[in-house]
Amino acid sequence: MSGRACVVGGGFAGFWAAVAARRVAADATVVMVAGGDRLVIRPRLYEAEPSSHAVELRPLLDSVGVDLVVDTCTGVTTREGTVALGSGGRVAFDALVVATGSALLVPPVPGALDAHSIDSLSDAVAFDEALRSIANVPQPRVAIIGAGFTGIELALEMRDRFRAHGRGDGQPPPQVVLVDRADVVGVELGEGPRAAIEEALAAAPVTVVLGATVRAMTPRSVTLADGTVVGADVVVLCTGMRASSLAAALGAPVDEHGRVRVDGFLRVPGCAAVFAAGDVSAADTGDGHVALLSCQHALMMGRVAGENAGRTLLGLPLVPYRQPGYQTCLDLGRSGAVLTAGWDRAEVARGDRAKQIKRRINTELIYPDPTGGGAALLRQSNIDAADR
Repeated sequence: MSGRACVVGGGFAGFWAAVAARRVAADATVVMVAGGDRLVIRPRLYEAEPSSHAVELRPLLDSVGVDLVVDTCTGVTTREGTVALGSGGRVAFDALVVATGSALLVPPVPGALDAHSIDSLSDAVAFDEALRSIANVPQPRVAIIGAGFTGIELALEMRDRFRAHGRGDGQPPPQVVLVDRADVVGVELGEGPRAAIEEALAAAPVTVVLGATVRAMTPRSVTLADGTVVGADVVVLCTGMRASSLAAALGAPVDEHGRVRVDGFLRVPGCAAVFAAGDVSAADTGDGHVALLSCQHALMMGRVAGENAGRTLLGLPLVPYRQPGYQTCLDLGRSGAVLTAGWDRAEVARGDRAKQIKRRINTELIYPDPTGGGAALLRQSNIDAADR
């Protein structure tokens, strides 16, 4: 039995969904619809040289026989089994995986749309150019809005970001201000890694302004609700994520992040052949916790959703989504990194040892392995491969 599986989205979840569907349903047609032809290594966009943090999709997909359509998806008609394209065309499907990811949640604050971000590859490159333009001023000032995972990593990378643009360590360090409305840094990360984070911010040094609401911003300043004005040469938003609007357009219930509340097989309620994976999917990880908007969870959800799309074409039983043990590894710049284990985020390692693990994650584990060609990618798409 053959058919057509369509995957919408070219990020981590979409890529592995397409490859997994191809592995399971070898005789089917598998099509990926993506807005670009590169897999952006989004977790690395806080690092220097952001333009290098992407992988060409077409050679990888060609090696396993997945067709790539570079276009936007403007809608899905589940009853007819079609995906509408921005160019006006349509792609038919017998099984569908929606993996269109998330986008920066821009706060409803005057001037926010003029701030930088590192949400996409183009955003990160534009931010890097802004850093380059101020690298040799007496003391460059950077204001980062949002002291969550991304904001912390970006703040602590800032000295080396400027160093990559020729600013020597003998020059005054940049003035980095990290602003958040919470009373603690990394509030969503819990208490486990907090001591390591606070020590790293103090050592950098990064000025942390907590319990602060941003009232307005310009490209060169941030005004807080109490009237304080934070001067800056560059303002960058790290204010959290929200699921792609396509998730809500599927007509199923969504959570507070705009993610579809899927069943245990990542299936969209009321749509037997439609699955959601990655940042558009609010899924139970198998232990009562809900998956996070994260690369770690997207990698596994993509594999499972693709597996189940292929199984749907073949009329086989579906496999449940289960997430391997949860870990958090946060880059702390020149202070190394901090590694935690479990949903209570108990600290396992920090400093140089944790930094080695972070580097391996960022430079190896989250990348597709093309060394063995298509056969290696197909093996890597197996649901057991995410627990590496």
